[in-house]
Amino acid sequence: MSLSFPPVQRGTDHAQKCPIRNVLDCIGDRWSLLVLMGLSQGTLRFTELKRAIGDISQRMLAQTLRALERDGYVSRQIYPVIPPKVEYRLTDLGVSLLVKIEPLVVWADENHEQVKKARECYVAPAGAGEK
Repeated sequence: MSLSFPPVQRGTDHAQKCPIRNVLDCIGDRWSLLVLMGLSQGTLRFTELKRAIGDISQRMLAQTLRALERDGYVSRQIYPVIPPKVEYRLTDLGVSLLVKIEPLVVWADENHEQVKKARECYVAPAGAGEK
């Protein structure tokens, strides 16, 4: 399998408008896929989603949800009650994305041990700093 994309020169207008980078910048961060996977269970309130993910801070969850809502993957429903009730769910766009990333999540789960072993065996080249 080969994916082919035209080269993009750094600093050009195309580099800033690249559709692949534009989309992957949001969903390729540390938390977005986990939030999307959490919402695959159905409509959830903020605390339910936080509990489903586990180790995400409230601030990071709020930021991630805002970004996913801005890009159209998640919708937020606010109910005018006291205290306010807010629910999150996947949009049709979010569901269509999940269909595509589910194989990646399955692959990550199936290959996690192999990746961990590779990391343990890796020796960085001399003079290379670790990130």
